[in-house]
Amino acid sequence: MRRIDLESWPRRGHFEIFNALDYPHVGLCAPVDVTRYRHAVKEHGISFNTACVYLITRVANEIPEFRQRIRGGEVIEHDVVDASTTVMSHDELFSFCLIPYTEDIREFAAAMAIETARVRGDPQLTDGEGGRRDDLLFMTAIPWVSFTSFMHPVHLSPIDSIPRFAWGRFHWEGNTLLMPLNVQGHHALMDGLHIGRFYAKIGEYLKTPDLVLDGTRKTGIDGQAPPTTCSTSTSS
Repeated sequence: MRRIDLESWPRRGHFEIFNALDYPHVGLCAPVDVTRYRHAVKEHGISFNTACVYLITRVANEIPEFRQRIRGGEVIEHDVVDASTTVMSHDELFSFCLIPYTEDIREFAAAMAIETARVRGDPQLTDGEGGRRDDLLFMTAIPWVSFTSFMHPVHLSPIDSIPRFAWGRFHWEGNTLLMPLNVQGHHALMDGLHIGRFYAKIGEYLKTPDLVLDGTRKTGIDGQAPPTTCSTSTSS
């Protein structure tokens, strides 16, 4: 983690303006092409939801603005940020599930499978440290709706600068499988430019899944054997 010197930070003026707003968050929602990615991860025995959590976490870690946080009157930049995603329990309530980021998708998927099983048996709505962690990325899947916009709940006081993500029900347009993906961040730390870079990077990985899956053995990861065909089901 490093502290950003506000005096010499080129973004200081933008930071001061947007940090003073009552609602300083900015967000976008756009469809992404998951045709190749979904087929590839299914072949490798990785659930699509797990693959989404992984990919969002990976791309966010590659863009500094998604690792920056407002802490008190300072701006800090984490070296690594982890995933905090929602998991549905048996009583139709969700729990938070924290997964430490690792670049190896097999290790990430294995850790997520363990944590998912654990929180389903012991639901929790904190990060395990009383909500004090800010080295996280908040994300959720809404597989029942192919939405075109999304709004996340945020704290306004104290400042909440953790980026948020949501993805929804995918659908076919011709031979292309599209999925809505929402990105939301604190405008004092990022602009449309940085969110655009996020979409560009994630689009590159989605179209060339070997960049993500390189070295992944074709064996089941989530306790399931890899399928032999690509299903056209819209469930995640």
